[in-house]
Amino acid sequence: MVTQPGVQLHMLVLLFSVVDMSQPVCVDVPSATEAVLGEPMKLTCIACMKREEIKARTRVDWYYMPTKEKNVPPNKTHIYRFEDYNLIEMDGPFKGRLFWNGTQDLQDLSIRINKVKYDDSGVYECHVFRRFEFNLFAPTVLITKDIKLRVKEKASQDTAALYSEITMYVLLVFLTSWLLVEMVYCYRKISRSDEQTQDAATSYLAIPSEQKVTPDAPVTQ
Repeated sequence: MVTQPGVQLHMLVLLFSVVDMSQPVCVDVPSATEAVLGEPMKLTCIACMKREEIKARTRVDWYYMPTKEKNVPPNKTHIYRFEDYNLIEMDGPFKGRLFWNGTQDLQDLSIRINKVKYDDSGVYECHVFRRFEFNLFAPTVLITKDIKLRVKEKASQDTAALYSEITMYVLLVFLTSWLLVEMVYCYRKISRSDEQTQDAATSYLAIPSEQKVTPDAPVTQ
């Protein structure tokens, strides 16, 4: 079984949480770009914030376009908006199939497409607008991320992940075999040493008492 990237990311987040629970945890990872026909698909959009930037008003706009080329005005379709914890799903081909998949701290601003269709292939843009609330000023920032999605009839196996998994199992078998060999070697070495000690003790007991070397008595003044 191939380890899913989502599982690896979850384990990494848990690790950082254990290391320091006082700081917000955020790992910026790219979105998956391959969807399976008829299955749900998460479009990942992560915009990490520093600890002092947590107080911010956030608006997220998602756009879709069939293609995106340089020097060509894109034909964008506004499909989803998140603003002040209000979810707005726009009219269009995605109506009724888009759901918010972000986190409470608004660092993960992802959405999910249910029942993916072939026509969902294309380029998705995630626009994150933040207005930070500091005491003396209110700076703003705009972050844009592109996701090029391709819809396939069946999921293709991740070759790199498969090779990594095979290598891990081979290494595990090798280390297990090496450990068993070392254990057998140590056991035989200890058994041989015990046998030699027992033979020496038996030989000593077999010597007549008059032939045994006895220590000299201490000299007293």
